[in-house]
Amino acid sequence: MSPARSALLPVALVPVVVLLGVLAMGVVLPVAAPFGLRPALILAELALCAPAVLALALWRVAPGAGLGLRPLAARELALAAFSGAALWLASLGLMEIQAWLRPPPPGFIELFQRLHAMLRPKDALDALLSLAAIALAPAVCEELVFRGAALPSLARALGPASGVFASAFLFGFIHVDAVGGALSLYRVPFALSVGVGLGLLRLRKGGLGLAVAAHATLNAITFAAVPFTEPITGNTLPESNPLIGAVMLGVGVGLFALALRGLPRTTADSGTLSS
Repeated sequence: MSPARSALLPVALVPVVVLLGVLAMGVVLPVAAPFGLRPALILAELALCAPAVLALALWRVAPGAGLGLRPLAARELALAAFSGAALWLASLGLMEIQAWLRPPPPGFIELFQRLHAMLRPKDALDALLSLAAIALAPAVCEELVFRGAALPSLARALGPASGVFASAFLFGFIHVDAVGGALSLYRVPFALSVGVGLGLLRLRKGGLGLAVAAHATLNAITFAAVPFTEPITGNTLPESNPLIGAVMLGVGVGLFALALRGLPRTTADSGTLSS
């Protein structure tokens, strides 16, 4: 007999669906690689969210209540895009400070330079496919897992603040990179900070749409900015400036806070997120 319709996924299943999703990504990515990088990245994101979607379906989590899958007004979409841009600026400042404190591991820069070179569009269709692989698919799939399935359950079990940090920690887990035969945690602080911001958007509005739109905006800006950055030879970054990094971080956080205050708080999901 199937369980009664629920507003949340059981909290014990949260780390399970995340781990299964990461393992599924690891299996799908090399298998799908012969079809091209863009399709492989999209299929890997779908694999990441598949266990969470299956668990939500098995526990009959109502999309409207548990996930808050509702359309957004134009003002909300604009504030979501603004939030994504603010998070991009803040995370760039954080990475500038991080690079000053500790340079990236050998091979890290080359890895992402090669990735972006392979995704560089040759025409309009290529650009759309690249944005789908870099911005749209990660935004939808990752938000469904971390701010959709995970955050409400964690917030109920741990409290809203701890739930946001716990979901951000899990989000950071998928940003561990394999570089030069070793695992690198270099992107984890960036992912944690972004995860906290996206979690706050989810709690503020009670729905998933704002976090998805902000996440897609952040990734799209990152991809669009690559052609305007100087090519890096070897693994040597330009000299980092912690003062500039701190200013970017502070301005980004301030702009994000303004956007968050501009969003009306929605209480429709308060029972699912904080009870």
